[in-house]
Amino acid sequence: MLPPGLLSFTCLSLASVARAATVTYNWDVTWVWASPDGFGRPVIGINNQWPCPLINATVGDTVVVNIANKLGNQTTGMHFHGINQVQTADMDGPSGVTGCPIPPGSSVKYQFTVDAPGTYWYHSHDMGQYPDGLRGPLIVQDPNDPYKGQYDEDHILTISDWYHNDSITAVQGMLVPTNTRFQPPLPDNIIVNEGQGMHLNFTKGKTYRIRIISFAAFGSAMVHFDSHTMNVIMNDGAYIQKQDAYQVRIAPAQRYDVFISAIDRDNGNYPFLVSLDLNRDWTNSTQQMTWPHNYTGYLVMDASQPLNKRDVVDKWQPVDDAHFKPNDGAAAYSSYDKLMQLDFKFCLDQNGYPRSCFNNITYIGQQVPTLYSAATTGDNNTDPTIYGQVNPFIVDYGNTVQIVVNNIDAASHPFHLHGHHFQILDRPSSGTGSWPGRDVNYASNPPMRDTVVVMPNSHVVLRYKAENPGVWLFHCHIEWHVEMGLTATIIEAPDRLKGMTFPADHIDACNKLGRPTQGNAAGNTQNYTDTTGFATVPPTTYSGCPKKASSNQLTMSMPTQWGGPVPFQLRPTLLFLSRPEKD
Repeated sequence: MLPPGLLSFTCLSLASVARAATVTYNWDVTWVWASPDGFGRPVIGINNQWPCPLINATVGDTVVVNIANKLGNQTTGMHFHGINQVQTADMDGPSGVTGCPIPPGSSVKYQFTVDAPGTYWYHSHDMGQYPDGLRGPLIVQDPNDPYKGQYDEDHILTISDWYHNDSITAVQGMLVPTNTRFQPPLPDNIIVNEGQGMHLNFTKGKTYRIRIISFAAFGSAMVHFDSHTMNVIMNDGAYIQKQDAYQVRIAPAQRYDVFISAIDRDNGNYPFLVSLDLNRDWTNSTQQMTWPHNYTGYLVMDASQPLNKRDVVDKWQPVDDAHFKPNDGAAAYSSYDKLMQLDFKFCLDQNGYPRSCFNNITYIGQQVPTLYSAATTGDNNTDPTIYGQVNPFIVDYGNTVQIVVNNIDAASHPFHLHGHHFQILDRPSSGTGSWPGRDVNYASNPPMRDTVVVMPNSHVVLRYKAENPGVWLFHCHIEWHVEMGLTATIIEAPDRLKGMTFPADHIDACNKLGRPTQGNAAGNTQNYTDTTGFATVPPTTYSGCPKKASSNQLTMSMPTQWGGPVPFQLRPTLLFLSRPEKD
């Protein structure tokens, strides 16, 4: 029998997925009391339950998610991480970018087609909210899986750092002038499968596909299955040529699909180890390594025997994912048309508050969602001036774009691109320094993914094809650094965005918040290059509220109706045998 901590589902037969269908989810976003590590606190769940449910669909399906914000005291929103949103750029979900936040009492429908198979996830992309719990797995089944028939069971393993403070309180403690070391909130614990853990019934002769997903806000995780080799087959929803790995390191927002199997001599219960990486540079042998948060799960071959062994790792040396090979053997894009060079370092704003910057500019949200400005400013939408301080880059349709990130920091950082997978042409080791400005010795058959780790005091070179018109973020996926401003905005194929229209419920969300939906960043519809009203200095107070929302509508306090701890048990994760609610 599967324990409640094990999220699993069977693969769908080809007969059941021959026709594209519509998968519908009706969700109320609500407060829930939970204690995934034994410490009780309010978390943000769905339909009064937490952990949040799985989205399960098949390539070609239309996914509909109807979200009603029942929080009462916070806005919310939803991003479907890794989904390309082809022809549905307005459904990507980051607040202030492709639409407004959803105010309390309002509802919004997200509708999109899942065009690529793989392991993904969804999460709030509003005011640093997903560390409070609003996140869950999103699996896109593949009838043409190149590894079909090579595994017997399919399981999900989610990993996250965990905080006892709510996110707003945590960010308020970070964004103060006295934080001269730019210290982010540090996690209180590690949780696996949102606190339910994972013990896998492990049988000789079977191969298990494990979809590892990081929900983390800050810490990466090292994963090791005792004496069992992992065969990595996919990263971030992109198939790779099968790669043996003894250890993997998964950064915030990344995913790995791996196979594990019992070997002939196996005859007991085997522990596996997940360690939260809080080290500034885990590759630096001169730096003292500390691993304060660890989780041990088990590959269970004999349930009658105790689960009391520990998996001990003397030194973490995870496989280098930058050297994976794409399963289809695709060659690197041979040249590029547009260069985006982003130098990252921490910085101080005009009031001395700690921020993070690309090219000495910190991201500041504006009144009009960036996509709405691109749609309503005519030929001026090619002028980056009209978008305000969102680090805008204009990219033409069909361009091959080269993104270079110079990480001028002593720690590694994961960077995510919305709307695309990119090729990792070069990801040199720590201490290599900034990109020298010449393109030599790149991988000839680079792996593709949507989130890449840039090593400390080093750089990365990425390329992608700009064939998906929209407004797409490129940002660090350490959520606290997003709140500090570590985001750039790509306005892709602006000529194809002119005149784009938006659903009435999305526009209504803006109207209820008093946010304009046309014109430049400040809502000027007469003179698009008039920067009057642009936000040019980050606010000195952090409440998570959108501008112009009424204070009585969006009071930033945690729910008080409980008056103290409320008994709550984590719901057993469901065993998914078929797709829900298909039309």
